[in-house]
Amino acid sequence: MFERRIPEWLRHAPAPSVHGFALLAGLEGVTRGMLISVFPIALYEALGSASAVSEVYFYIGIASLVVGLLVPFLNRFIPRRWLYALGASLFALGCAFAVGLGPRGIVPALTLNAMATVVTFVCFNAYVLDYIKRIELGRSETLRMVYSALGWTGGPLIGITLYGWWQPAPFLLSGASALTMLAIFFYMRLGNGKLITRARRASPNPLAFLGRFVQQPRLVAGFTFAVIRSCGWWAYVVYLPIYAVQSGLSDQLGGLLLSVTNAALFASPVILKLMQLSSVRIAVRTGFFAAATLFGLGGALEALPFAALAALFLASLCLITLDVCAGLPFLMAVKPSERTEMSAVYSSYRDVSGILTPGLAWAVLLVAPVSGVFLLTSGALFCAWLVTSTLHPRLGARRMMLAAE
Repeated sequence: MFERRIPEWLRHAPAPSVHGFALLAGLEGVTRGMLISVFPIALYEALGSASAVSEVYFYIGIASLVVGLLVPFLNRFIPRRWLYALGASLFALGCAFAVGLGPRGIVPALTLNAMATVVTFVCFNAYVLDYIKRIELGRSETLRMVYSALGWTGGPLIGITLYGWWQPAPFLLSGASALTMLAIFFYMRLGNGKLITRARRASPNPLAFLGRFVQQPRLVAGFTFAVIRSCGWWAYVVYLPIYAVQSGLSDQLGGLLLSVTNAALFASPVILKLMQLSSVRIAVRTGFFAAATLFGLGGALEALPFAALAALFLASLCLITLDVCAGLPFLMAVKPSERTEMSAVYSSYRDVSGILTPGLAWAVLLVAPVSGVFLLTSGALFCAWLVTSTLHPRLGARRMMLAAE
């Protein structure tokens, strides 16, 4: 009688690696990148004004912030693997709303997309901190950016082009990518994290770990960088396409510029090498100062659309640099015992910026054109540049060198 053997890949889950997590990030980049240039135009067409678009983004930002802060609490009752699966499924469900309901489904689709983003981000960061060594965090962040480059580079242009051809098309492709991401996640068999035994004490509620967060200045500074950097992206991604349309330019121009901008993600390894020659502090300070200057220039050149768009495009390249390095101060300051909780706090930077940017833009657009949003963004980036002076001059230098080796 032949002995029946269980395949090795079923008996032992594949060891999570930097490349595995980068692949998940790459699929998420396709899922979100396909729609990032579609949502602002679709909302503008459905609602008819930039201030109405800001209002919708403002309320969605509040909702996704609440969801993000509740993820650790929900993790007490729902295993992490199912939370991640729920987030990936919300991406697909949002696409189904847009396809099935047309213009009426755009707001629900954007709402579900925002909630899916924060849920998967919290879980993803917690998994990374469980399985990736601290000395490899710099390499992990860089590789994640490179893998994400395909979706974020081709997605915006392909998405807005397909939207002009047949409106459901980009949503169908995004939904398919989300389902693929879900399948890859289950294949990796990450479970509930590295430590899957029952905790000896209950997880704290959101207000409790927020208290510990504000008591750690390094975490607060890192979170501030993430929020303001994200505000820059909000201004570029949402309001640049609207500015282009209002200036009489093509509605596909925003998607084209965003795709070209995201092509700079392929330069992430080069940016990391340059940081190793100096320090995280110098890279972060330079990035914020240059981005602030260029956003201010873009706002001041309102009457010259092509010159303004050129300045904003260069500012977006500075934001790419900040994507590579500005998250490291927070990640390197997280205590191992607070990984899940602080991942939830860190992930909320998207939602905080998603409330601040459209909320303030909503007020600005009542008295000023869209260029006023760019000037406001410039001021915020200058504030971040001032905060960077508190960073230690040699922050992360040794760890990045070890990661490169």
